Amino acid sequence: MTPITPLNLIKHELIGLNINIIRDTNPYNKSISGTVIDESRNTLTIKQGDTPKMVPKRNALFSFTLPSSIVEVSGTNLVGRPEDRVKKNLKRRW
Repeated sequence: MTPITPLNLIKHELIGLNINIIRDTNPYNKSISGTVIDESRNTLTIKQGDTPKMVPKRNALFSFTLPSSIVEVSGTNLVGRPEDRVKKNLKRRW
């Protein structure tokens, strides 16, 4: 498997990455940060402390902490089943 970089983040596995929510239409989601523990078509489940929080992808701006850098990604670029995201041909919009 190729190492995760800012260029291939969207086509990579997100489970296990550290994440912060920078912006969201729901004001209660702005303070969520932790580790991604599950991903579905429209949501990310983030473990914050001992509590899992489910956050919709479409309305949020996420910050992922990678080994080499920090990358901000719009949730609209992440919407879709994880296994189908690999096949998409997306332009970087961040």
